[in-house]
Amino acid sequence: MAYEVLMPQLGLTMEEGTVSQWIKHEGDAVKAGDVVVEITTDKLTNEITSEQDGVLLKIVAQEGEDVPVKGLLAYIGQPGEQVGGTAPAAAAASASPSAEPAAASVSAPAAAPAAGGKRIRISPLARKIAGQMGVDYTAVTGTGPSGRIVKRDILAAAEAAPKAAAPAPAARKSAAPAAAPAGTAFPVKNLELMEGDTVEKLTGMRKVVAQRMYTSAVEIPTVTQTVKVDVTALLAFRKKLKEEGHAFSVNDFVLKAVAKALRRHPEILVSLDGEQIIRRAHVNLGMAVALDAGLIVPVIRDADLLSLEALSAKAKDLAERARANQLGADEYKGSTFTVSNLGMFGVESFTPIINQPDAAILGVNCTEDELVMEADGTIAKHQVLRISLTFDHRLLDGAVAAKFEMTVRDLLEHPMDILL
Repeated sequence: MAYEVLMPQLGLTMEEGTVSQWIKHEGDAVKAGDVVVEITTDKLTNEITSEQDGVLLKIVAQEGEDVPVKGLLAYIGQPGEQVGGTAPAAAAASASPSAEPAAASVSAPAAAPAAGGKRIRISPLARKIAGQMGVDYTAVTGTGPSGRIVKRDILAAAEAAPKAAAPAPAARKSAAPAAAPAGTAFPVKNLELMEGDTVEKLTGMRKVVAQRMYTSAVEIPTVTQTVKVDVTALLAFRKKLKEEGHAFSVNDFVLKAVAKALRRHPEILVSLDGEQIIRRAHVNLGMAVALDAGLIVPVIRDADLLSLEALSAKAKDLAERARANQLGADEYKGSTFTVSNLGMFGVESFTPIINQPDAAILGVNCTEDELVMEADGTIAKHQVLRISLTFDHRLLDGAVAAKFEMTVRDLLEHPMDILL
């Protein structure tokens, strides 16, 4: 009996995944353990493997489609085996006995009535894009399996329609719907497209980053306070350790100092849930890592309990695996405070956006040379960097946040204290 390849739930908060690429195609032989399809979740690209030997009988969800957790992706079984269920009761009266049965899944091809009683086979993604781009899909010829209309058909129709109406090369065209698509958190601005512009769907990691940053910026009344830190002694200490065979980055020292400061200031480790304040028991440091496709925040759990060596190794491992899309679903959840370091990019100052449900995030800027008057009146060159703490003013007050920043500053300016 054929078994169903379903969209897995790779985390407690995962609601849907996007089909990135089919590695196997209909009719291909499949062995247990073979990678069948790649899916993209909110943060990662994951491979789904076959659970048994057989043949990929039918692909239900096409590349680019968003499929809910437990939604049907494909069938694997023996050659010639029939798959799929019966048509829904509502459609049974109008469906002919020879019509192809529809898979009993929320991700199965959607059928819509058209003029003259004909039913239109269209994927959920294609239907959604058609609504967003104002394309009448009932007039589109599908190129997918069994004549189903898929994403590429809608995009082709959208591209062809303006050319037919306005053949001039420099003509302007509009791809804006009248209202925001259902389920989106962002306003539709009815933007005009100019010659050479392209349109792509907000999907995967970039979609989740956009949604979370938008929500954070809209919901949270934030304040950002910036403090200057003299890291001359820290850089000298780091250089000495390197000469002794112990290589640490500036970010390693920052993470360790922040973890130690948070243990001294547990009032920073809070979250707001409705009218409840949750006081966090663990120092779980979120560490922002920039990827080509967006931003991911792997979590160093109980960072205050780790030595500098252990914390450095953990941070490096998480960053490397984040860039290689190899993190587990639980490795980017559960942060209680986040650090975002843009110093390596030469950023002198920025205002980070809080990674909910944390109450604060620390932005770390680049190191700069600065002339300082010493106690004896002489002028010397020092190295300084600025740290920018953005915090939720519903939970934290300016003085509380400033005391925490001062502790981080003092630890960084006296690096031996970081290790004690």
